[in-house]
Amino acid sequence: MRDVLQLAEEIVAREGGYVNDPNDPGGATNFGVTIHTMRRLGLDLNGDGAVTPADVRALSRTQAVEIFLDHYYTRPGLAGLPVLLQPSVFDMYVNAGGNAVRILQRLLNQMGADLTVDGALGPQTLAAAHRAAAEAPDHLADAYGIARRDYYYALADRRPASRRYARRRDGGKGGWILRAEEFIAPRYHLTEAQHRARTAGWA
Repeated sequence: MRDVLQLAEEIVAREGGYVNDPNDPGGATNFGVTIHTMRRLGLDLNGDGAVTPADVRALSRTQAVEIFLDHYYTRPGLAGLPVLLQPSVFDMYVNAGGNAVRILQRLLNQMGADLTVDGALGPQTLAAAHRAAAEAPDHLADAYGIARRDYYYALADRRPASRRYARRRDGGKGGWILRAEEFIAPRYHLTEAQHRARTAGWA
């Protein structure tokens, strides 16, 4: 199992460098850290009194790793999850914040828990996650990854501007889907035909 620092470094590498896509609600982003996150943390790196895209561009890889470890792993309480869930939930938390936990809570409810879907890793959610890991140790990580993939498809169903992240221009799997499937056993990956069928209704 990869340690948390290695996971954070892999996330930073996967996210890539500076982008400012007008179709991305995250706004200016560097190494996966958005300008909204930097404003919330008060990271005025150039000391001009405001957090702007220039500060996002100035963010270093090391700073991004530290932000992910502190604000997307430690503070949300991901260390309390079963180890087998931590990589995918951590990666999703970086990508989608509390929705990473909401996906888990919905999945656990489908498995018999009775959780409030609030995006917070409280004691009830953590206890339910550990029960599920004990009951289905060979399947829970895959089930979470599949639920995560389904979330991305559903998001693109609702938001046409986001479809570019779930489907490439040539119709193949986009970055969101490939990202989710990194944490799913190959036997559960969608074939290209299945992916194209799932997205066939998109303009």
